[in-house]
Amino acid sequence: MPTTEDSIELDQVLSEIGQFGPFQVWQYALMILPIMLNAFFTFSYVFTAGNMDYRCYVPECDLPDAAVYDVAWSNLALPFDRNGHPERCHRFQPINDTTLTETCTAAAFNVSNIISCTSFVYRTGEVTIVRDFGINCDENDWKLALVGTMNNIGQFVALPIAGYLSDQFGRRWILLISVAGSALCGVIRSFANSYAMFLVFEFLDPAIGSTMYTTAFILALELVGSKKRVTGNNIISCAFSFGEALLGLLAMYINNWRILLRTLYFSGFLATAFLFTTTESVRWLLSKNRPACALKILQKAAKVNGKRLSQTTIENLCPNSVSEAAPSDTAKSQSFAQLLSEAFHSRGLTARVINCSFCWLTNTMVYFGLSLNSVSLSGNKYVNFILVSLIELPGFFLMQLILDRTGRKRTLFATMIISGVLCIISGLVPLDAPFVRLFLFLLSKLTITMSFGTLYIYTVEIFPTNLRQTLLSVCSMIGRVGSMIAPQTPLLSKVWIPLPMLIFGCLGITSGVAILQLPETLNTQLPDTVHDAMNMPKNINDRQNST
Repeated sequence: MPTTEDSIELDQVLSEIGQFGPFQVWQYALMILPIMLNAFFTFSYVFTAGNMDYRCYVPECDLPDAAVYDVAWSNLALPFDRNGHPERCHRFQPINDTTLTETCTAAAFNVSNIISCTSFVYRTGEVTIVRDFGINCDENDWKLALVGTMNNIGQFVALPIAGYLSDQFGRRWILLISVAGSALCGVIRSFANSYAMFLVFEFLDPAIGSTMYTTAFILALELVGSKKRVTGNNIISCAFSFGEALLGLLAMYINNWRILLRTLYFSGFLATAFLFTTTESVRWLLSKNRPACALKILQKAAKVNGKRLSQTTIENLCPNSVSEAAPSDTAKSQSFAQLLSEAFHSRGLTARVINCSFCWLTNTMVYFGLSLNSVSLSGNKYVNFILVSLIELPGFFLMQLILDRTGRKRTLFATMIISGVLCIISGLVPLDAPFVRLFLFLLSKLTITMSFGTLYIYTVEIFPTNLRQTLLSVCSMIGRVGSMIAPQTPLLSKVWIPLPMLIFGCLGITSGVAILQLPETLNTQLPDTVHDAMNMPKNINDRQNST
């Protein structure tokens, strides 16, 4: 016995009511809020746990209450690193000579003996956890890197659980809980009085709220027709990029990490109020055999879009005014565990999940790695972060032009290969050519952005409705292994400066080749069952020949 979802193709209904009318525009406007918040919450640690420029406090030379970073006597009392800056945690040992009339001269320091220090003078008035919690010197750099890793461990733990809950209980409530819960954790974190407390809430924040992006993305994309998926995908992706850039701009002017966190996370409570007006996913309601609820949403969408649902469509959706309280035998016969078992008993779908997961791991590692390494480039770290965020926008524009022409698989393959090659070249450019390095770095970010944007829409299109968010969350969870590693990659440059970029490049090329094994989804209807998903054409030509 076919389910309601089988008896009528939702993509046909969306064509009837408008594939991207005012109703969908309003829903997308609502989804932009959690997407931008996710950008804030995901990258806030770049600035709250960012390292700083500082040097040793030299009591023989510094004024007790008015010490400044840049001083004329620094070469007398401080050793310099290979970049020509005073070493952060070392100074020359002072000479205890009572005959000296001045304590801040070359004769007052033994340049042959370098000692450590425990008091520091910072270049700017910026306050991060480095300053508040005394996380200074190279031996503590791992603590700063651990903040980003802990954030991604929270996502790794939460994504599969949230995906299951979303597929079982609906997208809307999971979205509301994730936004409000993440906002609460962020505000509490801003009051942390120790590194340990900060780290705990850095974990809890994404553990509760990491699913807001995938849930909002699916909630939005499931409501538009196949011909408008690329447009819908790009709206979501652009919102995330603007969120990143806005974060950089706010961090530029809010130099205290506590105030920055409160500014970012209080907005989550405001967004939650607006998100109460959003609707549940029609596809999810149909997959749960709740056609009456789905019909109400579709009728509302048709009215807002100035359209009417045909009587045939209404009868197909609710042939006998099906009661929501009495789901069909088919709906009862297959539990979530049975659906998941069916999916992983299919060798082809299992291989697809593994391949897709590796692609996610590569994309997240390279994408987040480039964003995190941007603040280490020459120049203003805030401007660099904003530029690396905004360079994503041309990538989405290019996606809009080519994705519906060349197909998902070809685009994903090409962008990953190009990004990999550019990362390798960028890493090998000499340090004395900063503008060339920045240019290649930005091109690398542009292409991996195109790859990541394509991957999101591609992953939605290759998995069946009743397991879509679960399998997307599994792929995203594996991908978080890459983003867990990404915060550690700046440490690799201490071993060999080009090493992070070479790793990014090799991963991109390898994953680009592997993606050729997946099917093409251009202009296909979203699969509703495992059988539908496994009968998708592998190439554009295959579909054309079949039709």
